Amino acid sequence: MMPRMPRPAPPPPVPGLDAGACWRAHVARDARFDGRFFTAVLSTGIFCRPICPARTPRREHCAFYPSAAAAQAAGFRPCLRCRPELAPGVAGWRGTANTVARALALISAGAWGEGDDVEALAERVGVGGRQLRRLFARHVGAPPVRIAQAQRVLLARRLLADTALPLGDVAAAAGFGSVRRFNEAVRRTFRRPPSALRRGASAPPPDGAIAIALPHTAPYDWPALLEFLGARAIPGVEQVADGAYRRTVALDGAAGTVEVRPDPRGRGLVATLRLPRVAAIAPAVERLRRLLDLDADAGAIGAHLAGDPLLAPLVAARPGLRVPGAWEPFELVVRAVLGQQVSVAAARTLAGRLAARLGAPVDSGDPALSRLFPGPEALAGADLEGLGLTRARAATLAAIGGAVRDDPSLLAPGGELEDAVARLDALPGIGRWTAQYVAMRALHQPDAFPEGDLGLLAALGGLRGRGRAAPGELLRRAERWRPWRAYAALHLWTTLRPRAPAAARAPKRKERRS
Repeated sequence: MMPRMPRPAPPPPVPGLDAGACWRAHVARDARFDGRFFTAVLSTGIFCRPICPARTPRREHCAFYPSAAAAQAAGFRPCLRCRPELAPGVAGWRGTANTVARALALISAGAWGEGDDVEALAERVGVGGRQLRRLFARHVGAPPVRIAQAQRVLLARRLLADTALPLGDVAAAAGFGSVRRFNEAVRRTFRRPPSALRRGASAPPPDGAIAIALPHTAPYDWPALLEFLGARAIPGVEQVADGAYRRTVALDGAAGTVEVRPDPRGRGLVATLRLPRVAAIAPAVERLRRLLDLDADAGAIGAHLAGDPLLAPLVAARPGLRVPGAWEPFELVVRAVLGQQVSVAAARTLAGRLAARLGAPVDSGDPALSRLFPGPEALAGADLEGLGLTRARAATLAAIGGAVRDDPSLLAPGGELEDAVARLDALPGIGRWTAQYVAMRALHQPDAFPEGDLGLLAALGGLRGRGRAAPGELLRRAERWRPWRAYAALHLWTTLRPRAPAAARAPKRKERRS
């Protein structure tokens, strides 16, 4: 029998959280605040999501935390009824610290293991260990080590409850160094052994696939995102059919496939992972969250953009519109270069030919998913004759492959927008339009904005009841859309359908080549 743990002491106020607003949202069980904060109950030692169906505690017994990890670090344990591990991630609670966001992404992707220290994580995001601890205390409410521990435990809880993976595989997938440490962490957090958390888990599918929920903030325009991805799906690599997105993937040298479709129970999205290694589950889920832009604060973004009378009708017509990301930044760079001065359909065809020639084969059992997209090593110096590319375009792709092969940090997410654009603009054949487009989709920069895009100029002119707008006019108007200009671009592109179903179209002038 587990010993009774002392009740946590009342915490000091958490910076950045309005306790009164949190209390009102919790009483109302307002789903719009799910993932924005967690309510810890001093009398029970349990913390919950604001939508928890349990009886509302008394106000004086409640404390509020910006993250599940912060609540755990304060000594509270997760509620078994509302399951805090299923709360959607919300970018807003991370504050304005881009360094924290990058560190959190590394932790979520399993890139910072149990045996690593804070200095190793700090080095990867370009700051000192003391500075990283200070930023985490300010923006997250818990140190990096406690965040990583909490994420491992919460992922383990999801896998225990929702899959039939053996306990050893759950421990490995969640990033624990041993089954013993996994058992200790689960017992310490939930006051019960791992086996007690998996009652009612579904039977494993016959093909060994793993289904895992992908919570997201509401609203979420899945049809619009699926349409965008479907228009650009690379033959042999991606497929959009029957309301689902599928693709081949490679993680840690092992190939597999992923599929995402709406949860039939109406609880967001569900991913079906067919991966040869359970350790790839965490990084696969993190990549899918970025690809599908699941953590955007759609309500806040929409409210901000709706402040512009030109955009307000567009936001009202498409609430929850997201910026489609990319599984792999290099893949998106290649695709963007192929799309310069050609139609989206033509670029899709060229990308399929490239994958068929240079991509490694995948035995997925589905002819539509037969190839991996080639990485920079395969593209550097490759013979691209016969693919329908100009000599200049083929040389550009080979040069970009060599540059990224030699310095993968060129496409590392995070950092300031202008720094990211400058890095991209320095690559051969990448100009301002391509750099902004890649930053918007592959590097997850919410304020990226390809201001020279012909579609954006036409859309703004159409909204103002005249011909194509000038680039200067578009930039001046876009100042009021910061820091969400990428989402404004998506809204503008939707006005061009069906005449121009492809969202992005490069300007007619050639991109700079070197």
